Amino acid sequence: MDVTTLRERADELPREPGVYHFLADDGRVLYVGKAVDLRSRVRSYADPRSARIGKMVRRAVDVDFAVTDTETQALLLEANFIKRHQPPYNVRLKDDKSYPLVQLTEHPVPRIEVTRDPDEGAIVYGPFTNKGRVDTVVKALRETYGLRGCSDHKYSNRDRPCLDYEMGICTAPCTGEIGEEEYLADVESVRRFFEGETGVLADPLRQAMDEAAQATEFERAANMRDRLAAVEALGGDSDAAVSDTADERSVDVLGAVREGERATVARLHSEDGQLVERDRYRLDAPEGDGVGEVLAAFVPQFYAERDLPDAILCSEHPADADIDAWLAAENVDLRVPGAGREATLVDLALKNARRGGPARDDTAALAEALGLDAADRIEGFDVSHAQGKAAVGSNVTFVDGSPEKAHYRRKKLTDENDDYANMRALVRWRAERAVEGRDDRPDPDLLLIDGGQGQLGAAQDALALVGWDVPVVALAKEEELVVTPDRTFDWDDDAPHLHLLQRIRDESHRFAVQYHQTVRDTVDTVLDEVPGVGPSTRKRLLRRFGSVDSVREASLDELRTVDGVGDETAATLDRHLS
Repeated sequence: MDVTTLRERADELPREPGVYHFLADDGRVLYVGKAVDLRSRVRSYADPRSARIGKMVRRAVDVDFAVTDTETQALLLEANFIKRHQPPYNVRLKDDKSYPLVQLTEHPVPRIEVTRDPDEGAIVYGPFTNKGRVDTVVKALRETYGLRGCSDHKYSNRDRPCLDYEMGICTAPCTGEIGEEEYLADVESVRRFFEGETGVLADPLRQAMDEAAQATEFERAANMRDRLAAVEALGGDSDAAVSDTADERSVDVLGAVREGERATVARLHSEDGQLVERDRYRLDAPEGDGVGEVLAAFVPQFYAERDLPDAILCSEHPADADIDAWLAAENVDLRVPGAGREATLVDLALKNARRGGPARDDTAALAEALGLDAADRIEGFDVSHAQGKAAVGSNVTFVDGSPEKAHYRRKKLTDENDDYANMRALVRWRAERAVEGRDDRPDPDLLLIDGGQGQLGAAQDALALVGWDVPVVALAKEEELVVTPDRTFDWDDDAPHLHLLQRIRDESHRFAVQYHQTVRDTVDTVLDEVPGVGPSTRKRLLRRFGSVDSVREASLDELRTVDGVGDETAATLDRHLS
């Protein structure tokens, strides 16, 4: 892109905060940046500050952009886009974490959803730093306005309301329990909340809290209070709850070093003054970026899906003032210590960062540890069911240590209360598709089974039966032991190749549970099997406790607080659900 074209394109951009992308001729994102003033910032590239950036501008053919409400949102959105697009001219952390967003989908009857990968055409709000807070607020919005959370496929195939309707978190537009016009009015209220009208949600919650307190329902009042605090914090209310970080119970120490176009950041994590974790992270760091720039890129990318500590100690100050503002708003103290115990901790982090040069590639380390030629492509497997019902399996794919979501697969299994049989069926399904040429994905270098020796044996049985020759290992949750057909490994907690397997295992588990919840999302529950519990009582129980699991955990006294549940019914529930 020549200087004239760049300036003309910049003049088309708004003078607002946001994120910009320089694009190559094949649509690939070359570079992502953030700006307080998009037009002014992009115009500055007509006079590049370094040879590397000049080369990037010459390769670019267009500039795309996204406007944000605040500079902090621009900072977090930049981190999301760098993770998603892996642009070659940015400093990039090699993990798959990103900040949560809230979307209202492009549909005549929109659904609301917390996501990290929004649908095309959706109305998107965020990004936000605290996923737990966002989940709380979205649940409160659904309880107040009844927006649906189901997929479009499930919505279009409903002939009766689902469990969400009985729990009071959806008004069931799918079956006409609410008219479309009335539903869209509720959607508009939710939009107003995310556009700054906090009272749209805060006022009903405050009223519900007061009513619960007056009725001496103190547990419900406390729940409403916590939700109100989350709402006010998400909305930027100055009276929002502020965590007490004076004691700095949680501290991260970051030391960064560069070597060529790679950088390593070592992190030490302490709780209550005790060092409890240490790890190292590899980053791609294009020539020209110093340690300050490396830390400025690392911090927002690393904390995308991790809790912020009370304090962050750095070997150099991150070269971005927006990071100072963001962390200050989150009550995190950012320091570069010059002497004393804190400086000693930073020196220790730097020694960890320099240990053996830049951090080794996780996949290469894993291949070496297991004696494999490569471990660049790994598929993870897990099964999920509820006492044999709604059995499903997940099959996720990681390439070069990152999730390849286009290659995720899932399968409904025959309902069977047998984890080994379910795993055998799942792996056999994948193996048969591979051997028969019905799977368009390349064969993996390694299969990872969520489980221990029994699940591994089931997977081996399936592979032998079909004749698919692929290495397979299992990772057991209890002691984080890596089980192979020949031996069991007990790797160090901070081993990067163990962390890679844990990420894949956790993702396959998440994907399986998510699908299981989708499959079992029906008004038929184990409550239907309890004598003396009819539809009305079931609905009251679900509205009171929120889920079957919560009903199961409730005490007899708590069960008896539900209308229609006396001593006998409470005892029956306790007996059947325990």
